[in-house]
Amino acid sequence: MNREQLINEIRDLLAKTGFYLSDKANTRGMSFDIIARRDQNLLLIKVLANVDAFTETNAGELKLIARTLDGSPILVGQRSGGGRLEEGVIYSRFGVPILSKETFVDFFAEGVPPFVFAAPGGLYVRLDGDLLRKLRDTKNISLGTLAEVAGVSRRTVQMYLEGMSATIDIALRLEEFFGEPLVIPVDPFAYTKDLEQALVSWDEFDTFEKHVFQKLQNLGFEVLPTLRCPFEALTSDREAIYLTGVRTGNENVEEKVAMVSNISKVAERDSVVFVEKSRLRVSIRGTPIINKDELRKIKEREEIQDLIEERKK
Repeated sequence: MNREQLINEIRDLLAKTGFYLSDKANTRGMSFDIIARRDQNLLLIKVLANVDAFTETNAGELKLIARTLDGSPILVGQRSGGGRLEEGVIYSRFGVPILSKETFVDFFAEGVPPFVFAAPGGLYVRLDGDLLRKLRDTKNISLGTLAEVAGVSRRTVQMYLEGMSATIDIALRLEEFFGEPLVIPVDPFAYTKDLEQALVSWDEFDTFEKHVFQKLQNLGFEVLPTLRCPFEALTSDREAIYLTGVRTGNENVEEKVAMVSNISKVAERDSVVFVEKSRLRVSIRGTPIINKDELRKIKEREEIQDLIEERKK
């Protein structure tokens, strides 16, 4: 199955399970391929046939966008290197969870969570430390006995009681000894939220884009530029987050605004697009358009907020 087929299958699955999806984009190299929302759950999904193509830069931007929009990043793939991703196992790369298509289907369509995760050294599971302590106390089992059953040191058993993960073999030995299930599900979205390397230098952008970013920052907004998205930045203050597009010269504004507007609706955030030249239309699909001259005249942050509110109606 190639990447395009995999994207289509994931989209079909999400649609059938009640997710509201962003329109399909034909642009390659973006940090995400699908944005999907169901109730309060917002997913930013990257799809790759081979997850080895997922770069640290891509992961950083994906995590940055997900955190800003209060969503969850996820990578769906088929293989890593020469081998297939195993079903029911969570992998990770650069702090982003990775699921096979089958694991993704089990979790989102069937409600069956994964119980196994990959880490350096092999496959691991999470033990219910509270239950393990309760069973040990109830049955008056010594640390030495548990260490012998598990085939590890007493110190390692103590760490299991405190919540440390274990290999599958050790977990099975403990479950067999107690006659109780001790393994608990793994949260696919317990990802690392480090963002330091995700921030993009303004030097990557052209003159007008940098002008827009600087103006917004001077007005008191926080500006987080993006390189692999249909929008150029996430602009925020205490009141709102705006998906911010920038179009220079005679580039296709309508197509740009349509993409940004669609994503903003799924993410349930406002959007705005800045253009160099004046246009007859000041809004497309509910996304305000602000030209360079209008932006230049704005002196206060409230002015741009009022203009966005007025034009998005």
